[in-house]
Order: sequence, then structure tokens, then C-alpha cells
Amino acid sequence: MRPGDIHRGGSCIDTAKAIAVLAANGGFIGDYMGGKKLALQTPVPHIAIPTTAGTSSEATDVTVITNTSSNVKMMIKQPAFLPDAAIVDPLLTVSSPKNITAATGIDALSHSIEAYLSKKAHPMTDTMAISAMKLIVENILTAYNDGGNLDARESMSLGSLQAGMAFSNASVCLVHGMSRPIGALFHVPHGISNAMLLPAVLEFTQGACVERLADIGRIFRPDINKGANGEATEVAVQSVKELCRKLNIPNLKEWGIDGEAFKQAVGKMAADAIDSGSPANNPQVPSQLELEELYHICYDYDFSSETEKV
Repeated sequence: MRPGDIHRGGSCIDTAKAIAVLAANGGFIGDYMGGKKLALQTPVPHIAIPTTAGTSSEATDVTVITNTSSNVKMMIKQPAFLPDAAIVDPLLTVSSPKNITAATGIDALSHSIEAYLSKKAHPMTDTMAISAMKLIVENILTAYNDGGNLDARESMSLGSLQAGMAFSNASVCLVHGMSRPIGALFHVPHGISNAMLLPAVLEFTQGACVERLADIGRIFRPDINKGANGEATEVAVQSVKELCRKLNIPNLKEWGIDGEAFKQAVGKMAADAIDSGSPANNPQVPSQLELEELYHICYDYDFSSETEKV
């Protein structure tokens, strides 16, 4: 996965959402961010048909649009942005190449993990998030290595849909808050930037959500004793790292981002992440300085697991 690879999926649906709202309500799309302007008129009817399993845009009332003047990815959430209908057909994802399958699949996993860890999680979103994680963890590598496997593609599509329903109601957290500025400034596809950040963010967060992260660890390793939360938590972090490695996720340096340019942008990215509101949903809420340090860690992050380093 490198700059210039083909892109498809949620960006197309997000664009359609924005057009449908603006056609009926007018104005600049940025006016709708943070509820400053409400879409009071019914949008143009729109049906979302995803061709990837990951972004979940077809099931959310969120659109993400880049403001090219301020280099900010605007996350805009209002009921008007929810599509009138969604048609989720796994057959439409079969042609997704391996890099898109990996990027969108980790995006869906990030959605489900963050929905489960979010301070805004509740029983309904927990049910969706846990189901989504199981489907994704059990099928993402098969879909990646054997794109024609319809059972794996169907499970990934269902997992992605459930993850979207979960995070649309529980919100995303630190990964997405940090990811959007990377996309805005360095044009890294959203799913890839999420994957670049997810393991390091889980390491930063794990002390504040031991029981919930342990639940995630047992999705990867159901045999872990229920009393061994410390072990299960570590399994969650290491398993996500291993999954990213098997999906050939690069770090930011390997993607080709210039180190000096990245260093110069870290302050703005950390501030933009905080302004988005998503990091405040994280079990461990970072300061500006902690966010900057996390960006530096992620720049040349090592995805090999601890057992592989021994």
C-alpha cells in the first residue's frame, strides 16, 4: 500500500451525503460542523451501496470532508447525513484489491474496538461492537489472502455494518482523532492511517481499560482464563500488532512521509485531533504533549509483536 494506490469506499458515500444535504439546505459544508448550522430541510433521497467492507459510512449519520483551506478533515455529524437506505452486498467487495481489503478491514476493526472502549459505550453498542470484532478477527486474513472467498467477504461486510452501527451511537476515540489530521496533511487513506495508529494507541490506553481490553483479547484467544485480565489485555495489543504486520501495514515513515515535514506538523495535528472531540471519548484522555509524543512514536512504529522480537 503506497501513495497513488486506488481509493474507493467511504469517501464516495461521504461525498454523496454532503451533496444530498447541501442540495436541500444550501451553504458551505463546513457550516454544518459542530452543529453550528442544522440541516432542517429533508435532504435529497440517497441510497448508499458500499463496495468495500470497512468504512461503514452507509450506516452512519456522519460525513468527513476535508477543508483544503485549513487542511482539516471535518467530521460532521447530524441525522440528515444518514442515508435513506443502505444496500450491503458482499459480492460488490470481491473485486477489492488486497491493499483496499486490508485498509478498510482494519478501519472496521478500529470502529468496533473504539466503540467498545468509548466512554459513550452502552449495552446496545457493546453487542454490535463485540459481534463485529469477532466477525472481522475471524475473517479479515482470509478475505485479504483469498479475495474470492465469499464466506469471508460476507462476514467482513456484516462486521463492517455492525461496527458502523456501534460507533455511530458510541462515537470513536483517540485513533480516529489522530487519524484525520494525518489524512488531511499527508493524504494517507483513512483506513491505513487508522491501522498505523491503532497498536500504539492501545498501548497508551490499556491501563485505563483493562477489563474491556481483556474482553477484546479473548476474542483473539478465547482460551484465556477469565481471571487473567492482564494476560488478555496484552494479548489484545500484541494480536492487533501481529494482524497489522500480516496485512502489510506500513508505519508513517515507510509510507514515505518526510520526517522533517512530519515533525513540523505534529503540533497542528495534535491540536486538530483535540479540537475534533474524539480523543475526549478515549478511556485515557491525552494532553497536547502526550498526543505529540504518540505521533512521534507512530512515525517509525515497529509492528512486530513482543514474542517476535525475542
